[in-house]
Amino acid sequence: MLVVLAPLVAAPAIVLIGRARAAWHLALAAVVASFAAACAIAWKVSREGAIDYALGGWEAPWGIAYHVDFLGALVLLTVTGIAVAVVTYARPSVEREIPESRRYYFYGCLMLCLAGLLGMTITGDVFNLFVFLEISSLSSYALIGMGRDRRALNAAFQYLVMGTIGASFILIGIGFMYMMTGTLNMADLAVRLPEVADTRTIRAGFAFLTVGIGLKVALFPLHLWLPNVYAYAPSVVSAFLGATATKVAVYALLRIMLGIFGVEFSLGEMPLHALLVGLGSLGVVSASLVAVFERNVKRMLAYSSVAQVGYMVLGIGLANTDGVTASILHIFNHALMKGALFLALGAVMYRIGSVHIRDLAGLGRRMPLTAAAILVAGLSLIGVPGTVGFVSKWYLVLGALESGLWPLAALVLFGSILALIYIWRLVEVVWFERPAADAPAIDEAPLQMLAPILVLAFANLYFGINTDLTAGLAQRAAEALLEVNR
Repeated sequence: MLVVLAPLVAAPAIVLIGRARAAWHLALAAVVASFAAACAIAWKVSREGAIDYALGGWEAPWGIAYHVDFLGALVLLTVTGIAVAVVTYARPSVEREIPESRRYYFYGCLMLCLAGLLGMTITGDVFNLFVFLEISSLSSYALIGMGRDRRALNAAFQYLVMGTIGASFILIGIGFMYMMTGTLNMADLAVRLPEVADTRTIRAGFAFLTVGIGLKVALFPLHLWLPNVYAYAPSVVSAFLGATATKVAVYALLRIMLGIFGVEFSLGEMPLHALLVGLGSLGVVSASLVAVFERNVKRMLAYSSVAQVGYMVLGIGLANTDGVTASILHIFNHALMKGALFLALGAVMYRIGSVHIRDLAGLGRRMPLTAAAILVAGLSLIGVPGTVGFVSKWYLVLGALESGLWPLAALVLFGSILALIYIWRLVEVVWFERPAADAPAIDEAPLQMLAPILVLAFANLYFGINTDLTAGLAQRAAEALLEVNR
């Protein structure tokens, strides 16, 4: 329970304290405790297998169960690790971008958002999945709108409308499943659903869940809320949501479609295979093409995230071990890439007050460590060998070839070429152009901000070379998911 309880208890405590500095210290203590619990859980799962815990001693399916398997352990590590990096980094950035009267509310909402994401990951009950989804979503809307940029309010409202539609669809789908099975426990649903899978109620519920989760994942063409959210939210929020929110939604897609409905129903009897492969491919190409022409770097990375979600759902749609392994692995790897990139842009925003590409000219001379982190994370986003991005795309190509779909392997290569184009535009401006004559002299961001950036940039290289932990957990998780109801 500690992995969810620490941020959940910290949120109201932070608001009651009412002081920004004390709020930051309490938030940092909560995320460190949560990360330590996630590490302990992952260690136990890797050695002993899945963990089940009945809250209050009420056994499933009557009570609420927590369930952590290889997939859940990897996602818990991802979200809590990013949270430690973001909260460590946050104080100077928040002091610059958030009005003083809102700062402790900001940290309280950040803890609620984290608790919601972790609750979605660890719960074994579909209605609790919905509850935690709403906790994370409602706090996200507030976080996005707290900055000084008034455009963030419009982005938050657009996200609220789209998020509410998605949540409603998910709740309707859960209601249809409960109507036909009488249970909300995920393991129990996986047993009972095959008996009623041919009914129109279950098929309709499956359709509602697909659309609802597709909105939360930002699956093309349901992604229109995402670019403005990432572009205009405060730097800390862009980094946290960019590295975690859509990844947990992909986890929910895996858990519901493969873990509950099973691969034969979801990707065989129902047309989810064609849907995910088709929309994933369109997302990779269209979002990457838009990113090539973007001038706001945060907005460019937002469209890049839509393309990366395309890779994840493409892997799921392949319905083989290598494809699903690629999707699960990319949850972790993409969090490292986007965490490093958005935190680095937050440091740039802290020093020069802009993330427009023309204002980053000569940044390599003025902020060399931050620019180096942008370069490393950018290479990882392209998929250069030796980085985490290459590992994910390698498994995805293997999955495409295993299914005999060589055009999809070519699509992955084409997507990497498009990523090379927009990342090279950024690298060229940062490293090879001279700053404007009237550009002020600046230094690196404070060490408190710089250290998490460099740690995440180093992680992009370390886990790109040493893949035993991440690829091992992802492959075991994929094998377990593909065996459900088969």
